[in-house]
Amino acid sequence: MVIFALYFVIGLLATTLGAAAGLGGGVIIKPVLDLFGHFDLPTISILSATTVLSMATVSLMKMKQQKIKLNKVSSSILAFGSILGGILGKAIFNLIAISLNIPNITAIIQSSLLVLLLLVIVIYFKNKDKSRSYRLTNKCIILLVGLALGLLSSFIGIGGGPLNVAVLCLLFSMTTKNAGYNSIFIIFFSQISALLVVAFTTGFGAYNLYMLLVMIPGGIIGGIIGNSLILKLSNLSIEKIFNFSVILIIIINISNIIKIGLSL
Repeated sequence: MVIFALYFVIGLLATTLGAAAGLGGGVIIKPVLDLFGHFDLPTISILSATTVLSMATVSLMKMKQQKIKLNKVSSSILAFGSILGGILGKAIFNLIAISLNIPNITAIIQSSLLVLLLLVIVIYFKNKDKSRSYRLTNKCIILLVGLALGLLSSFIGIGGGPLNVAVLCLLFSMTTKNAGYNSIFIIFFSQISALLVVAFTTGFGAYNLYMLLVMIPGGIIGGIIGNSLILKLSNLSIEKIFNFSVILIIIINISNIIKIGLSL
């Protein structure tokens, strides 16, 4: 029961922060589950994707009720690109983690790449007010950006949240709050695609997914709480939550790299 309660709390806290700041939650769930080491990488990827999808579904339903307007044209193109990139990223992940049977090396690559990307994001947001932002309108370029986002996010297994927010702020001149809304929209489709890839390739029968019994409810409640927070908090407060979460994730991933490195 203690383990079930722990995984419920992980799903709840990760998706609450994810819904509030557009992080999604996978960027928190994945490294935390890596740290515990209870499941292998492919299973963690499915647990994370399903929990985040439950959060994104609830969040989008709430946004519709609250009549929050999204940049649906750009976000839809980014989402479509992310789906294509996600399929490619998942194929690369399966090749390295499953076919080559080097899970520890794959985990180190994932964590190291995530730390590098998050450090770049932290530096960007620290200097965001001094940096130039853009308003992309070329649909082909937007599609390529989505493709790159999906590939990286799927390979790392994070759902794309922090990458989405940074790109939406930089390339579409959105506030952190608006970027968070649109990020959830993109995450919804990217997580569906990630799960469909599993369904049509390996299937779900080979994975130990009993923790979804508590992680999905955690994701649903997290989506409700996070959506309420993003409505009440200012753009500056959302940015602080985002930066705090990203720094915390960097620390967890560095711990994972050290832990796995010592075990080799």
